[in-house]
Amino acid sequence: MAANPPVFQNKARVNLAIIAELDREKKRLLQTSQSMNTPGASISLSRPVKEFRDNAEQQHFAAQQKAALQHAHSHSTGFFITQDSSFGNLILPVIPRLDPPQA
Repeated sequence: MAANPPVFQNKARVNLAIIAELDREKKRLLQTSQSMNTPGASISLSRPVKEFRDNAEQQHFAAQQKAALQHAHSHSTGFFITQDSSFGNLILPVIPRLDPPQA
């Protein structure tokens, strides 16, 4: 077994991306609040936080899909694709259609 499996490496990358996005958002909010010197002015945080959460979830899901696809390709002789599944599958096997033999 490897010391750092690919799943943990991908998780670390996702975490670093989340931290970087938080830092950028924090700087943007600080600049916005400094430019608004009016008393009583408030910043609506609900929308940017929700957008950030959605973006982080998409990045995490994409990293999981990529790791699952790499694992499947390295441990199987079959073919797999990434596709959204209503059953929560990250990857789906591809079964080729074979034409019936001509008589």
